[in-house]
Amino acid sequence: MENKDVAAIFAEIADILEIQEGNPFRIRSFRRAAQIIENLSFSVSGAIQEDPEKLRSISGIGKGTLQKIKELVETGRCQEHEKLKQQVPPSLLPMLELQNLGPKKISLFWRELNVSSLEELEEAAGQQKLRTLPGMGEKSEAKILKAIEDYRRMQGRFQLDDGIEISESLIAYLESKISVHRIAAAGSVRRRRDTVGDIDILVTCEDPQKAISAFVQHPDASQVLASGDTKASIVLRRGLQADLRVLEDESFGAALQYFTGSKAHNVALRERAKRMGYKINEYGLFQTRDGEKVAGEEEEDIYRLLELPFIPPEIREGRGEIEQAEKRELPLLIEGKDIRGDLHMHTEATDGKDSIEEMATAGAKAGYDYIAITDHSKALAMAGGLDEEGLLRQIAKIDQASAENPKIEILKGIEVDILAEGELDLSDEVLSKLDVVVASVHSRFNLSAKEMTSRICHALENRYVNILGHPTGRLLTRREPYSVEMEEVIEKARENRVCLEINAHPSRLDLSDVHCRMASEMGVLLSINSDSHNTQMLRYMQYGIFTARRGWLSSNDVINTYPLERLRKVLKKEEYG
Repeated sequence: MENKDVAAIFAEIADILEIQEGNPFRIRSFRRAAQIIENLSFSVSGAIQEDPEKLRSISGIGKGTLQKIKELVETGRCQEHEKLKQQVPPSLLPMLELQNLGPKKISLFWRELNVSSLEELEEAAGQQKLRTLPGMGEKSEAKILKAIEDYRRMQGRFQLDDGIEISESLIAYLESKISVHRIAAAGSVRRRRDTVGDIDILVTCEDPQKAISAFVQHPDASQVLASGDTKASIVLRRGLQADLRVLEDESFGAALQYFTGSKAHNVALRERAKRMGYKINEYGLFQTRDGEKVAGEEEEDIYRLLELPFIPPEIREGRGEIEQAEKRELPLLIEGKDIRGDLHMHTEATDGKDSIEEMATAGAKAGYDYIAITDHSKALAMAGGLDEEGLLRQIAKIDQASAENPKIEILKGIEVDILAEGELDLSDEVLSKLDVVVASVHSRFNLSAKEMTSRICHALENRYVNILGHPTGRLLTRREPYSVEMEEVIEKARENRVCLEINAHPSRLDLSDVHCRMASEMGVLLSINSDSHNTQMLRYMQYGIFTARRGWLSSNDVINTYPLERLRKVLKKEEYG
């Protein structure tokens, strides 16, 4: 069982207890355990099997919690979780997925209106019954209807990190069960889309039937949809469908190209092949005149015979990549090795878990030349945001940590809140003492596009703002972007020499790939940041890089690929692009 699965069960226990108006201490305990488990750098399953004390020594993991983890790892179930689920209607729990609707509100609707499903909630909102309840009103009712609409649109999608993790787990499982020649994930996982709808695994092996048999017997398979000679489909416990295709070695490259997609890319490639006298499918590239197969074993051969350079999977979306490849004008896409630092991270001073020194050590271990400590500002009270005096104390601590750690430069920063009218919630006097100012929206997401655009653009005019943090506010599979005119924001950023963030947290990936490309074409620089709240989250940088690649970005588009001296010039607005 993966860490995320264990954490999700602990979080659901906390939710059910809160719906039942249970003991607040127990609720907090389960939520804290869920957060700890999800952010661990090692597998809880492995720890239970090899060294349970490794978990027991972690603050927040008590004897009872450890026993429940052990139970989950060994049986896939937790008795307390099962018992609690029986005490509430099963249709109640999906309501927890709605944006801005927590257990307390769900408990209110259930208690007062006997609402226990999305359908009943939608009906109650449509009949204007919710607005009669304490703390509710007409606007709250409208938000719930919008949240239900968004939920249905996003249902069935999973974050990219989940897709990659599950794909890698399936591949490792198959490699442990059969003699594999070649194996790879295809589809949206390989293209590194921000969300995935299913998993495609391609394999060549000694015994196809043994591969199929092993796949459908996967321990996490909750349902077998199909099981044939060369293809099988299962639904995993988390609700994600996974397909396995067993291939001949001579067709592996063609199948990898075909099943990677996208559909638009494949249609354009097929039309090009037809014009050149070829036919292309998942089995290979064939001459039209006599049906002779001329390529198929290697994916690169498909593109070579169609007189194209290899097109990276991330940009195969039918957005002009074939035309650019034909002209030999594809960008040299950014890679992980290009990143020199991380300009957005939090510490224990606000809502982070680790100290400045620990974050710096992790940054140095990642091979970075510099990091920026950017804790929250005072408007985000629930995160313990810093006021002016608190930030001045933090600046002194950063200076001291930097002096004591010669392996990495620690830049002084803040993630400052953009208030409703576009003002920042810290004074220019204190902002002027910083190296990096990340300005972000954390509230009032329901403004109109005109109001939100004006709000953000006003903030970008502040001479101390360097980076616009997570510019559209989206949370993948959970919250839609707020309404904003991105082209206007991008133009304002260019005018004021402000960079746009690609927030690499897998639940954000904000900017989107489309807006990344738009920003680059409009001459705006970007910064890929992990938004780390502990040392383990530095690994999220890779997801931001995937998004940047999908946005056709090269290293020169991204400021944290720059040497420190050049970066400082950009941050001081002496240089831009």
